[in-house]
Amino acid sequence: MTTPVSFRRRPAWAGRNYTLLTTAAVVTNLGSHGALIAAAFAVLEAGGDGGDVGLVAAARTLPLVLFLLIGGAVADRLPRHHVMVAANTLNCLSQAAFAVLVLAGEAHLWQMMLLSALGGTGQAFFGPASEGMLLSSVTAEQAGRAFALFRFASQGAVMGGAALGGVLVALIGPGWVLAVDAVAFAIAGGLRAFLDVSHVPDREPGHGMLADLRDGWREFIGRTWLWAIVVQFSLVNAVIVAADAVYGPQVARDSLGGAGPWGLALALYGAGNAVGALIMTRWKPRRLLLVGVLCVFPFALPSAALAVPTPLAVLCVTMFVSGVSIEVFGVSWMTALHQEIPEEKLSRVSAYDWFGSVAMVPLATALAGPAESAAGRTAALWGCAALCTAATAAVLCVRDVRTLTRRGTPVTLTKPDAEPGSADAEGPVGRLG
Repeated sequence: MTTPVSFRRRPAWAGRNYTLLTTAAVVTNLGSHGALIAAAFAVLEAGGDGGDVGLVAAARTLPLVLFLLIGGAVADRLPRHHVMVAANTLNCLSQAAFAVLVLAGEAHLWQMMLLSALGGTGQAFFGPASEGMLLSSVTAEQAGRAFALFRFASQGAVMGGAALGGVLVALIGPGWVLAVDAVAFAIAGGLRAFLDVSHVPDREPGHGMLADLRDGWREFIGRTWLWAIVVQFSLVNAVIVAADAVYGPQVARDSLGGAGPWGLALALYGAGNAVGALIMTRWKPRRLLLVGVLCVFPFALPSAALAVPTPLAVLCVTMFVSGVSIEVFGVSWMTALHQEIPEEKLSRVSAYDWFGSVAMVPLATALAGPAESAAGRTAALWGCAALCTAATAAVLCVRDVRTLTRRGTPVTLTKPDAEPGSADAEGPVGRLG
């Protein structure tokens, strides 16, 4: 008698939460990365200039900075999937209103800034909850592969969303692309409503919001590698977002042919992300952060290509290379967090990570227009590339960044009152071997 062959639809370690989180991330990225292009061109079509594009981008990131720490504390106190669904609902409603205004031809700058700010508020609560949920959804043994596959699926959606978004903006206008993003948030929120948080241990009574924030701060500041790389990315993210959100659409309009070519370039960046994630499903570098940080250097290439500006083919190559390299960093970073941070503090630590990483983005996007007026777009873009390179070189001076190594098991629960520098706060001493 022949034994029937059994086919698994997903890996054995990919449980319900991991599968739902991955599916929802794909849906969200398909909509949101087209919407990023749509929002920029909505501003330009309404008669705005580069400074106005920067103001709308800054309006989204400012509440992200203001509410991230609160969002992290809330996500470690309440069921994380409830926080995620509520944030998705806010994003859905704000994008739907944005779409209606653009389609009606009644979108004014202050309205676009307000709706972008509501979207940023939703992201401030969603981000820490989402990262904490993902990090707690897999075991230490499968963490690297799981995060790589998650990012592969997510960045494949980024690629598709950016390419499709650029084409749709050119064909039917930015309003309809924003409407699609609203629908995507609604679908993703519905999927995330089915996440299971029963595995999260009950919180001890008596901890207030400020106590939670202090506890998360001790976890964050007690690890040199953690805060050093967050400081690095506070600068890297600021200049790269300014280049992509403010200068990129203008270069595309003036030199590359408009939204379609810019969407193609962003899609190649997404393709690079997908390839980088695929590489990381097989590659497990021992020196996690050293390899990851070295791979941040190519992130400066697209800014340099836009500064020239190079032909579209060259820009697409630089976007692809930077996408591959930054994904190596991303998987290494998530693996390090999963390995070093106790589960019950993941969202709070992630909130400090996010907060530091985006703290300077509103300032950079708001100043992008004045910087262009003062020094010229070319000089501003070369400055973005130089600052990204300098910040990355500086963080390699931190010993922990060069020496933190991969282990087989994550850090166990820590005491609530652990002090920075103690064994409870730092984890096993051998992590730097």
